[in-house]
Amino acid sequence: MTSPSAPPLSAAIPGILRRPAAPAAGIVHLGLGNFHRAHQAVYTDAAVTAHGGDWGIIGVASRSSAIPDAMHAQDMLYTVVEISPEGSKFSVPRVHADAFTAAANPDRVVRAIGDAGTRIVSLTVTENGYNYTPATGSLNLQDPAIQHDLAHPGSPQTPIGQIVRGLQHRARTHTEPVTVLSCDNLADNGHHTQRLVREFASLLPPAEAAEALAFIDTHTSFPSSMVDRIVPATTDHYRSLVASQRGYSDRIPVPAEPFTMWIVEDNFIAGRPTWEDGGAVFSDEVAGYEQLKVRLLNGTHSLIAYLGALTGAVTIPESVSHPTIELAARSVLRNEYLPSVSVPRGVDVDAYEEQLFSRWRNTALGHRTSQVGSDGSVKLRQRIPLPALQMLDDGRMPQLLALTTAAYLACIAPLPGFDPGPQAHAMEDPARVLLAGLAAGSRSGQDLARRVVGDHHLLGEELAKRDEFILRTGEFIDIIHSAGPLAAIAEASTAASLTPAPSLQTVRSTP
Repeated sequence: MTSPSAPPLSAAIPGILRRPAAPAAGIVHLGLGNFHRAHQAVYTDAAVTAHGGDWGIIGVASRSSAIPDAMHAQDMLYTVVEISPEGSKFSVPRVHADAFTAAANPDRVVRAIGDAGTRIVSLTVTENGYNYTPATGSLNLQDPAIQHDLAHPGSPQTPIGQIVRGLQHRARTHTEPVTVLSCDNLADNGHHTQRLVREFASLLPPAEAAEALAFIDTHTSFPSSMVDRIVPATTDHYRSLVASQRGYSDRIPVPAEPFTMWIVEDNFIAGRPTWEDGGAVFSDEVAGYEQLKVRLLNGTHSLIAYLGALTGAVTIPESVSHPTIELAARSVLRNEYLPSVSVPRGVDVDAYEEQLFSRWRNTALGHRTSQVGSDGSVKLRQRIPLPALQMLDDGRMPQLLALTTAAYLACIAPLPGFDPGPQAHAMEDPARVLLAGLAAGSRSGQDLARRVVGDHHLLGEELAKRDEFILRTGEFIDIIHSAGPLAAIAEASTAASLTPAPSLQTVRSTP
């Protein structure tokens, strides 16, 4: 919905742009969604404004043409709307040089990545976009899209296939170096991406594989990064807000919280923008920041989303405002996730926790539980196993991590006769059909947990062997189904209180 009286957003509207033109392209970005446009694009816009450079972004959407079409209609512009209870702030980045859809132009993706002017290929394609097997971390060779990309070099469908085919093009034409920068919530995402790229390349015919691997090993770099900003979906509310407050019509405004963070390993073989001008931090402790984000923020966020959805909460602020859910969230953060984190130098964990809860309470943002709870089959594999295994090895049961797993299954794969509610039904998950089939044939929560966590390795191979964790997860499923999520929280909290939390001195880094 757009305002019939407001003119469409364009570069001709006075007072909205900091620069007369977008920079020449130097970055190809895979995943032209809201997060990229409110995060990396904003940092790049600040860098180019401060120091110039050919760091324009070619944005590549995966399947939908909605955003590329709108950007072309709006001179490659859109509005970032910072939402807080105190009010809204508006900005218009001018950093995208082009935008198109990969599904309709697969050969163009290869050419863009392969172009000598491209010095960085970055990704925000979600954990699910890397086409790997969560249980092993390796490329999913059974995935039809991966099989297609190995057989059809000119029309790759997956980001990993697109990158390798683009690197092959570079190796054969000009051998200019390039950096591949993952900005997704994957542990050690730089090395994880490098491993998948090398694995794909090694599966090519021998001569091609040798050429591609040699180029990857000598002419590419794969820095790790940690990204953080809550960016909800665009709705007509934000379109109307832009029209009323800014006086123009924007088809694709991006709502975002005021908070933003980017921690990056400074390993760019072909140069980079001065992202620090936008507030990015270059650090040798990216792994510690990743742990903070993936476990304390994302892991706790998942529990809030699933418990909230099961109680009927539409938004994260509504969910975390429930005292019982907040209690569970603080417990899992402090007592089950934090002991597994190597806290970076200078980070005040208590202040970080309070900052998280303040962000989650941002009622103006209205982040939906259904959005946060989507793709849990991939996300939870990044968040739960390591801290859970650490606690189990210490002889302690990770009560709230088992409850997170149970709440996820209650939302995505409820046992027959249990309705988890509309927010759970709205969650998207690549494993929903598989898990729902397993639930339909299960007699109890313990039966379901055994099938999903044990037999199908939802949380990896190691937790699949831990009968005590599987049993506890199943017990929580049964409690949720029979007495509701609040009863399950009470049970988990009571059981957790019987075992004192460990000292955190060993995991906090010292200056």
